[in-house]
Amino acid sequence: MAIYTTREGVELYYKDWGSGQPIVFCHGWPLNSDSWESQMIFLAGQGYRCIAHDRRGHGRSSQPWDGNDMDHYADDLAELLDHLDVRDAVLFGFSTGGGEVARYIGRHGTARIAKAGLISAVPPLMLKTEANPGGLPREVFDGLRASQLADRAQFYLDIPSGPFYGFNRPGAKVSQGLIQSWWMQGMLGGHKNTYDSIKAFSETDFTEDLKKFTIPTLIIHGDDDQVVPIDAAGRASRRLVPHAQLIVYPGAPHGLTDTHKDQVNADLLAFVRG
Repeated sequence: MAIYTTREGVELYYKDWGSGQPIVFCHGWPLNSDSWESQMIFLAGQGYRCIAHDRRGHGRSSQPWDGNDMDHYADDLAELLDHLDVRDAVLFGFSTGGGEVARYIGRHGTARIAKAGLISAVPPLMLKTEANPGGLPREVFDGLRASQLADRAQFYLDIPSGPFYGFNRPGAKVSQGLIQSWWMQGMLGGHKNTYDSIKAFSETDFTEDLKKFTIPTLIIHGDDDQVVPIDAAGRASRRLVPHAQLIVYPGAPHGLTDTHKDQVNADLLAFVRG
């Protein structure tokens, strides 16, 4: 296992596969770097260096009681990229990881980053507010927190069994393996960390971060995303990053890096090479 210890003493587990131009992956809640394995094995096989870490409090990284917020996530990532001396990288973020990417660029700039991608990502803001009427009501996220406290193990089965992969849609081809993998990844994370992360991914406003995107940017979103609705996320981010390329996957769910992995892999490769 590769472990980097931050200045705060947080141990971050990371994978570093292959060689070539680096591609860095930031995972979603409450998962870990394993959730990117279909993309990493493909792109490493195409001649790229693929790096992914388990965010603090998730997966095999340590579980600090405090600091489960986007600023700390971004700063941890910055330290890791400095430690690995990553240069000319392509930085991809899925869901909550898209927020991590946005906040990283907002706080640390693009000196190490050549391109960025937001995949089913939470920016610019998930929460419904007066200034963001298309967001989701706070009660939705209060419900997530209540479900996690009531029975985290069952909650982490219910999400992938239903809206995450669209397995609740008529005619969906359900994969029990995907459901179990999601559950396993989620349960490896710290209870407190993943609980706090709900606030981080739902209430953080990335509007100003997105305005600092001056590099080529790819946005991929499914138009049947039941977790992070496309209008308040992918399409709204596209308006804030006017030079970005938006690819909409018709009928695709939130977890399209698995359900549509061949298409995602092809689109990521084309973007990296372009």
